Amino acid sequence: MQNTMLQRKKRIIVRGRRIARNYAGTLVFLVVFISFFALFAVPMGLANTLNTMMNTAYSLLMNTTLYIMAIAVIAGAISSLFSAFGVIRLLNKLLSPLMKPLYGLPGAAALSMVTTYFSDNPAILTLASDTRYRTYFKGYQIPVLANLGTSFGMGMIVSTFMLGLSLKSGESTASAVICGNIGALLGSIVGTRLMMHHTAAQLGRDAGCEIIGGTTAANPAAAQPSSSGWLKVMDALISGGKNGVTLGLGIIPGVLIICTMVMMLTNGMPAGGYTGGANEGIALLPYLAEKASFILEPLFGFSDGSAIAVPVTALGSAGAAIGTVPALIDQGVIFGNDIAVFTAMCMGWSGFLSTQVSIMDVLGCRRFTGRALLNQTISGLSAGIAAHWLYTLVSLL
Repeated sequence: MQNTMLQRKKRIIVRGRRIARNYAGTLVFLVVFISFFALFAVPMGLANTLNTMMNTAYSLLMNTTLYIMAIAVIAGAISSLFSAFGVIRLLNKLLSPLMKPLYGLPGAAALSMVTTYFSDNPAILTLASDTRYRTYFKGYQIPVLANLGTSFGMGMIVSTFMLGLSLKSGESTASAVICGNIGALLGSIVGTRLMMHHTAAQLGRDAGCEIIGGTTAANPAAAQPSSSGWLKVMDALISGGKNGVTLGLGIIPGVLIICTMVMMLTNGMPAGGYTGGANEGIALLPYLAEKASFILEPLFGFSDGSAIAVPVTALGSAGAAIGTVPALIDQGVIFGNDIAVFTAMCMGWSGFLSTQVSIMDVLGCRRFTGRALLNQTISGLSAGIAAHWLYTLVSLL
């Protein structure tokens, strides 16, 4: 009888060990998944958590991803037109003496900076996916375009918004915005160079652009459309616009999934309590940033610890980040230096946590996503530090 019981116990133990060994990864995943979900469900309530996830994702789909698709269509049409009529080839020739020493990139890369500055991060997709545009780059330089373009995302919108603010101290925001733009430029050099050092080590410096994302034409001239006149214009516009639609659809999953999580980690409880509406959250990222304020405030020279919420929010959405600035101005805790740092970091990060993953995926550079996120983080921090010290120097003159 005892032997039978011992044998049963041994069989149960052996079976348990076999299950633990075979399903260890599954069990760990379930623990992590439940813990992460509980992080929201405990303070918000289960029903509110689910409703907020769905409503935030829907809001992003209607207000963000369709807007991104519109940008992609317009930017795709323009970039295709530029390629067809040799504008990119001309820019590459004229700007190579400047881009080579600063970024180690051909002059054509400047177009990615301009397009994202006047629109948003995803505008880089229509350029980098254009086979004629890619022929100006080596294989190891293609992934770098994501970091270069993201460093200037929404630059015009952010700069114009900051210029329109009136500080209670009476300081002009013009010099602060200029310092912020220069800081974003310096930060972009840091992030791009770091990314290029990694991709060059992984892919080699001699591989052609076809090593990333498929085949391309042998040279830019050979890739020009054979039609002429207005037919050439229409062909370029329509083909570029169609490419933008494809890219816009491709970026939707990443934006909805990643940005929903980031916004729920960034935003806090509304004044009336949780309702399950869109854009509610637990404000964990600002809380962690506040705990690290003893490091961050000396680096950026913030006048008040609450200012850290602006760049932290910019991780998920630059638009949401700049939307919090007027309230801080009303509280009297924002000054010129803060505006300079906000401008630089909102541009340098410009919601990259919600778009960078999708951009790298669409570019066919998924293997470099982790390094791209790390380098973009460093780029934004560098931009903020540079803007702070530039504004400090300007204030002394």
